[in-house]
Amino acid sequence: MIRQAVILAGGLGSRFGGRTKEMPKGFIAIDGVPLVERSVQKLIAAGVEEIIIGTGHCASYYDELAARYPCIRTVRNGDYAATSSMGTLAVCAPLVTGGFFLLESDLIYDAAGLFVLANDERQNVILASGATGSGDEVYLASDGDGRLCAAGKDRDAVLGPGAGDGAVAELVGISKLSRAALDAMLAYYAGDPSLKKIDYEHVLAHISTAADIPVSVRRIQYYAWAEMDDEAMLERAVRQVWPRIRENESLHAVRREVLLNPGPSTTSDSVKYAQVCPDICPREAEFGDLMRWCAGELTGFVADPKDYTTVMFGCSGTGADEAMIASCVPPDGRLLVVDNGSYGARLAKIASVHKIDMDVFKGSSHEPLDLAALEEAFKSGKYAALAIVYHETTTGLLNPLEVICPLAKKYGLITLVDAVSAYAGMPMDLDRLGIDFASATSNKHIQGMAGIGFVVCRRSELEKQKDWPMRSYYLNLYDQYRYFIETGQTRFTPPVQTFYALRQAILETKQETVERRFGRYTECWKILVAAIKEMGLKMLVKEEYQSHFITAILVPETPRYSFGAMHDYARARGFTIYPGKLGNIDTFRIANMGDIRPAEMERFTGILREYMHSIGVC
Repeated sequence: MIRQAVILAGGLGSRFGGRTKEMPKGFIAIDGVPLVERSVQKLIAAGVEEIIIGTGHCASYYDELAARYPCIRTVRNGDYAATSSMGTLAVCAPLVTGGFFLLESDLIYDAAGLFVLANDERQNVILASGATGSGDEVYLASDGDGRLCAAGKDRDAVLGPGAGDGAVAELVGISKLSRAALDAMLAYYAGDPSLKKIDYEHVLAHISTAADIPVSVRRIQYYAWAEMDDEAMLERAVRQVWPRIRENESLHAVRREVLLNPGPSTTSDSVKYAQVCPDICPREAEFGDLMRWCAGELTGFVADPKDYTTVMFGCSGTGADEAMIASCVPPDGRLLVVDNGSYGARLAKIASVHKIDMDVFKGSSHEPLDLAALEEAFKSGKYAALAIVYHETTTGLLNPLEVICPLAKKYGLITLVDAVSAYAGMPMDLDRLGIDFASATSNKHIQGMAGIGFVVCRRSELEKQKDWPMRSYYLNLYDQYRYFIETGQTRFTPPVQTFYALRQAILETKQETVERRFGRYTECWKILVAAIKEMGLKMLVKEEYQSHFITAILVPETPRYSFGAMHDYARARGFTIYPGKLGNIDTFRIANMGDIRPAEMERFTGILREYMHSIGVC
């Protein structure tokens, strides 16, 4: 797994003349997206966690890009005008911790190249194409084993006189390298002052032949790519290469189905493709490191990892709820469950199955809880723990945990929160909210695939469970936590591919940030609410109490309405919706969570309007 990338972006780009006088080459745009930004997006989609950009000319452009992409770190080559690409790589080197992708900043390329390199079993691989006729080519020569032995612009000198196009391997500008290879490059570069202006590919050729660190050439004969060094190369890229790349990548796009149901949520193609990975035994240290990384990042979204930890299971969000309820109520303690919707009722059902002493505090599914009455229950001294849903998925009601949980803590209760439909969709700080345990899942706002349930636990409260008798074997929080701390593994087989998808989803959440994600969801919600009002439909929950994630809409009062017909009408147009029923109240629910965009909500509301018009509602 390649976790880092280095982009070399220190050059002057002087052959472009005025175009790059006050702008780096990497910010030349094709179809409105700068070359380097498109490369950053492809690296993130390929699972790269950190992108180091070595800058020089007009470095502020890259610093501004880094402000928009949290995964980017910039390092300036102060001597960029007197050095070349190897000089920029040298200033980036201290930040490189292991294997990495190395790229030039002025490329446009098919993302398949990254996939090919990542899946090549060799540690050091330089990507090449067949003959392009682009001008200013750098040629690569390799021996019978594919080992790089020469690089240069003189075709005859590198490939031999008379070499036909079938023997050509052109440098693309994308490589996969080990830290050992980088160290050998740095040693060679630092050892000879005359190499100050040498390019990195010549250093690679040297270490491959003289330092006994094999660098392999991986040629893709008809690979779609282009480098931009002057206006002619840019014109060729726009007219010939970019259309090929766009078409090639469109062939791998997964059919878009927008899920407006409460979960699982719509996922990005990069999350889907993250599951396509080499088979691995989950007991390998490498996979344990991946799970440990996931656990730490999941904690960090909502709490300080010094005080909290995340315990993961192969299960649904309800499985995480059951692990939390079955594990976190003291053996002789009584539980108070707040039931103001189907998911609160589910918490009570779980407690009853495990024969936990319990009372249920009933509330309206669409109106705020009676906080004074709830505090009276806390004051009674009868309860050791409180279980409550943060975002009640049945209706879209958001319970005010910023008031409820601190009150519960005031009276000494352990707080257990079903955060399944809130986690990573809205900013939250578990400690500030007074939450000891929060359950969640990989398949809602985190925008991963279904199959991993987890509980974010206050470590001091979790440690108290050490000697408590187990109510559940598989779903015991402390046992799973202890085993993971000791071994870096889960006690039972985890859903391996789902973890790779979760890792990618975490990377994309970190990139967007939870705050911006909540803003996107809110924008979608506002579009939906405005359309509902315009159509004359009614919402079950008042706007001020809604989560912005799910909207329960009362069904129109006409015999012509059919949820099934409305569902099929929307589904045929790429949108999936969900029914809802609360006692004698009929609703349908529209969720705006997952990888959904405001433009898609605009399209959906148009489809909803068409259906409602067809039955005479608007």
